[in-house]
Amino acid sequence: MPDATKRLFIALTLPLAVRDVLAQTAESLPNVTWTRPEQLHMTLRFLGDVPEEKIPPLIARLSTVHVAPFILPVEGLGTFPPNRPARVLWIGVGSGHPRLFQLRQRIDDSLLAAGLQLDLRSFHPHVTLARATENAARPIANWLHTHRDFIGPPFRVESFDLYSSELRPNGAVHTLEHHFPLAD
Repeated sequence: MPDATKRLFIALTLPLAVRDVLAQTAESLPNVTWTRPEQLHMTLRFLGDVPEEKIPPLIARLSTVHVAPFILPVEGLGTFPPNRPARVLWIGVGSGHPRLFQLRQRIDDSLLAAGLQLDLRSFHPHVTLARATENAARPIANWLHTHRDFIGPPFRVESFDLYSSELRPNGAVHTLEHHFPLAD
């Protein structure tokens, strides 16, 4: 019998006010599924399936990650993948904040010290607003044009969180596993 695992990711949990503003941008578009407001977050690192026995040492390592709190803007719309039909519609953090990238690096250092293998993709901080099928190119292009100047409320980052994610037929369900303050 295989070892029990949990599908994990590390994220910034958006304040309710930010989630509410982002949820108000959702429109009924063909072939587009909007992220439920309670699921909106900014992934810092996707971990995938982690054996349950590795989770307590992982939490201990992540508990040592500290940076000073900082303010993040919510601005800059885009899609993934680049140069192909959009499958993900996102909002970014403008040019971000140096501490966001410092936080990501310290998290990665902790994960490597805990013995986890990490995906080497570049970090593009964003909040996934919606997912689409390949047939949604025109509606997404129209939505992007209409909302091209959208700027959400900035928010203060004072913590990060470890979530588990359970894939279900009607979408993933995220459960908070552990909360990590940025500073003691």
